[in-house]
Amino acid sequence: MLLDAQECQLVLMDYQARLMPAMLDAAAVVANAARLAQLAALMQVPVVATEQNPSRLGPTVDGLQAGLRQARARTLSKMQFSAVEEGLGEWLRPEAQAPQGNARSLPKHLQKPAAAQRQSIVLAGCEAHICMLQTALDLVEDDFDVWVVTDACTSRTERNRDAAFDRLAGAGVELVTTEMVAYEWLRSAEHPAFKAMLQLVK
Repeated sequence: MLLDAQECQLVLMDYQARLMPAMLDAAAVVANAARLAQLAALMQVPVVATEQNPSRLGPTVDGLQAGLRQARARTLSKMQFSAVEEGLGEWLRPEAQAPQGNARSLPKHLQKPAAAQRQSIVLAGCEAHICMLQTALDLVEDDFDVWVVTDACTSRTERNRDAAFDRLAGAGVELVTTEMVAYEWLRSAEHPAFKAMLQLVK
């Protein structure tokens, strides 16, 4: 199954000023997160950023701020490790509005709330084995399709990061890379955003 930009939302987790200096391959990971935010802006994919305990860990790093502004991202501050525990699911799946008119006069398919239009969550962040992992597993539990962008995730150690990927794969999460996301969202070299995408990934 390929990613479809029209069915996706992007969640970027906890790339924070006082956290990133301790992370493995931090510069490359932040650069890929910024690429994802810019790609989401090009493709009109909604973006949510999270910040864990921002009073202690600081704001999102400068290297990601411009991309988040370009994508018009919303930021969710949290204390729980899983962002789902802080309401992320409600942000990703807004409550469906009740159908208008007399229920008796409506066909049956209009009498139920519409399903969420963007069920595929493209997720990246740190630490991979803590906040990102717990959020991903909770999203799976909430019936979202979750795709984790491995080259935009990190932990303090390689062992912890890779253990998170192993566990996520076992839970049915799709593991992808930044370039996989880019090329699957576009699908064709004829896409109007193709040249702009190339500038981001090359």
